[in-house]
Amino acid sequence: MRIGRLPAPDADTPRQLWRSLHYFNLYRLTVSGVFVVSFVLFGPTLTYGAENPRLFFLVSIYYVLFSTLVEVPLTLRWPAFEWQLSGHVLADVAFVTLLMFASGGSQSGLSLLLLISLAAAGLVGRGRLVLFFAAVSSLAVLLEYTYRVVVWDQETAGYLPVALLSVGFFTTAWLVHTLARRMRESEQVAREKSVDLENLAQVNQLVIRDMDDGVVVVDGKGKIRQHNAITEALLGRMLPFRNEMGLMDYSPALAECLARWRDQPHGGFEQFRAPATGKQLRARFVPVGGDPALGAVIFLEDLGRIQAMAQQFKLAALGRLTASIAHEIRNPLSAISYADELLLEEPDLGKSQRRLLEIIRDNTRRLEKMVQEVLQLNRRDRAQPEPIELADFVTAFVDEFCQIEKIPLERFALDVAPLPVVCFDRGHLNQVLWNLCRNAVRYCSGGEGAVRLAAKPAARKNYVVELSVSDDGPGVAEAVRPQLFEPFFTTASQGTGLGLYVAREICEANGAELTYGEGEKPGARFIVLFKGEPC
Repeated sequence: MRIGRLPAPDADTPRQLWRSLHYFNLYRLTVSGVFVVSFVLFGPTLTYGAENPRLFFLVSIYYVLFSTLVEVPLTLRWPAFEWQLSGHVLADVAFVTLLMFASGGSQSGLSLLLLISLAAAGLVGRGRLVLFFAAVSSLAVLLEYTYRVVVWDQETAGYLPVALLSVGFFTTAWLVHTLARRMRESEQVAREKSVDLENLAQVNQLVIRDMDDGVVVVDGKGKIRQHNAITEALLGRMLPFRNEMGLMDYSPALAECLARWRDQPHGGFEQFRAPATGKQLRARFVPVGGDPALGAVIFLEDLGRIQAMAQQFKLAALGRLTASIAHEIRNPLSAISYADELLLEEPDLGKSQRRLLEIIRDNTRRLEKMVQEVLQLNRRDRAQPEPIELADFVTAFVDEFCQIEKIPLERFALDVAPLPVVCFDRGHLNQVLWNLCRNAVRYCSGGEGAVRLAAKPAARKNYVVELSVSDDGPGVAEAVRPQLFEPFFTTASQGTGLGLYVAREICEANGAELTYGEGEKPGARFIVLFKGEPC
């Protein structure tokens, strides 16, 4: 025997409508059950079952059975919702009309049950089907009274209450349906608005998360409601974060700034130093809802980062200006140098005149060197990184450096083990090491192994190799270390102050970093950190 599959449930109808229809059937089962129980306990009364008790009792029993059996299709959600709703309402009309007939007609008050059924159908029904239900109900009560008039010779004056009852059927069905439709439209608008609000909240979350500034949201009681990751980078890690954490518990300095702002909402920005990170910060407060007492959104800016950006803009403009000036200086400088060389070749020069010409020559060379370094500032973006075997490169560089600078090879000590290949512009790396080694040779003791080049795996995160250049000289005074990489800063009388600055800029152009670190013994130690990015 072939067994067919059950039909698929109605998936297009919202779950709320099925639940409402289920509650409607529970109401029907309760009413019919009350009729059966009251008839069994008390028998027919003057109102219910007075004219035909047997019919009233049988209809009540069938009403209970029907209400029980329809739970099966309700659970299966088959057939479709509209079919089930129509079946329920039409069954109510039939059963209630028979109960009315057995109880003396519309004067028994049972017709009010039809109003309830029509109201329920109007709440969950769609379209104008509810008007059809009202028409069927009106037709049923009119036919019931017409039967009384024709068969039992009842007075025709009773048509007026029945007609008014029919008008009530249509009015109830239409009003309830209109109100339900507007309610559903309002729910749809609310759902759409909730989706828009949720999307807006997600967008706000993404914006706050990706902002360069810290964002902290506090309520009127100073409790932290929201913050982004940058906030913890600026103020320190928030462990553990709780929705009821107070700003005073997390950052007393910021809480004091917030209190001052609440006293003077138009006081502008507040500056403070975060004890956990040591960063100088600037706080900007925006009231929630225009009232500082309701809460505030706090924007935190890192003054160090702002100053660094300003310095970058200033140096970029300065680089363009100095490059233009350098181009203008080179031509007259070359003429002065050439004229000085010609004058030095004169045979009858005196000692003082020759000394003055040598001073001119030394200073023109110094200016020429400065011009070359200034022009290199605009070439940092022309890096062409390539894979470099650091051990072979450093060994060849030291040999070349000692030959050109006429320095004994024994003055250098190498400690370069086989390491991963680094990605760097070969000419740029040569220039950086040349600058660092020249400084090291200038300040070292001059003994064997006074300058040391060492390469090893990097200890810092996001870097793979570190190359250090150190010497055994007096080192760099702690007071001037913050200015080491500033342009035109130098402690040497013949220096230009651009060597270390240019070296650092070149390293940044190649994705590396140049820093100053303490040596193992008195002396200076500069470190180049290479990233493991592919070329």
